[in-house]
Amino acid sequence: MAAPDGIWSTKAKGAAHAAPDATHATHYDTGMRRRLTRLAGAIVMLSALTIADILTGPAMLGLSDVLSGMFTPSQAAPMTRVIVQDIRLPMSLMAILVGMSLGTAGVHMQTILGNPLASPYTLGFSAAAGFGAALAILTGVTLPVLPWLTVPLSAFAMCVLAAALVFAVSKMRAMRAETMVLAGIATLFLFQSAQSLVQYMAAPEVLQAIVFWLFGSLLKSSWNNVPIVAVVFAVTTLAVLPNLWQLTALRLGDARAAALGVDVSALRIKLFAVVALLTAGAVAFVGTIGFVGLVAPHIARMLVGEDQRILLPMAALMGAITMTGASVASKLISPGGVIPIGIVTALIGVPFLFFLILRGQRSHW
Repeated sequence: MAAPDGIWSTKAKGAAHAAPDATHATHYDTGMRRRLTRLAGAIVMLSALTIADILTGPAMLGLSDVLSGMFTPSQAAPMTRVIVQDIRLPMSLMAILVGMSLGTAGVHMQTILGNPLASPYTLGFSAAAGFGAALAILTGVTLPVLPWLTVPLSAFAMCVLAAALVFAVSKMRAMRAETMVLAGIATLFLFQSAQSLVQYMAAPEVLQAIVFWLFGSLLKSSWNNVPIVAVVFAVTTLAVLPNLWQLTALRLGDARAAALGVDVSALRIKLFAVVALLTAGAVAFVGTIGFVGLVAPHIARMLVGEDQRILLPMAALMGAITMTGASVASKLISPGGVIPIGIVTALIGVPFLFFLILRGQRSHW
């Protein structure tokens, strides 16, 4: 009878070990379904806000007119077709792309720096882009070919210069997170001071153009620049896809990520370049947009957690929802007027920043 007892004992032990594994698998599947459901809900919300964004504006268009102008423009009235296709649709698509770029860049920044308050502004990239645009507006220099690209290219070039400066300083200390933060803060103050100097030197009418650009506005959106931002976002997203599990591991800390086989320094260099490109592409055409790169990642984390496979698309969607919602709000606040969207995003972001601070304090009680 010893053999049967041994057999049953072995089976019992196997069942005891299998039960927790099955429970963990069930919890994982349930959690993943919940995250995917929330991701689908964010897509639906973004779609609704996009329709609302195209609906709102000085020219009062009905829903049927907007849908006709979007999907069957040949059958729409000429005026409706111009308003929807040439004005509102590029602005809405630009809001989505800029929001996605800044939301994704914010996640990358908070991951590589291990700082919950990190954003694309932490390293001074946006301030550098603002200085480049202000300098181009002040000098009045234009490119002989495609003059409309002068200001965006100047902003992009200065953003790349700021990235090179921070990279050079951080590289001396093996791309450590604290070194990148300090170098970024120094770069931020440097280019903000340069912005102030340019504004001080500008004539009143030039100063007005500079300030309007720095506020951030979707009015510069067109079918010429929307594809450029889309290509930058697509290329950077594809570049990061092979590193999703490494990014999730990096959230555990440098030591644990290295123990799992992650080359932390190389990953930071790659993410650093991605953030620079995303930020430059986002702000080059619409100006400085504040707080989206800060609030979107935190909202995404509250909804889906730290798994980068779900966190990155959710952060991109939250950034797009924030930008599109701010666009709708800017047109509702002042019908027929122009309120720079950068002001609206700041008004949304500041209360949320206080919420994050208070929420963080409560978690330590």
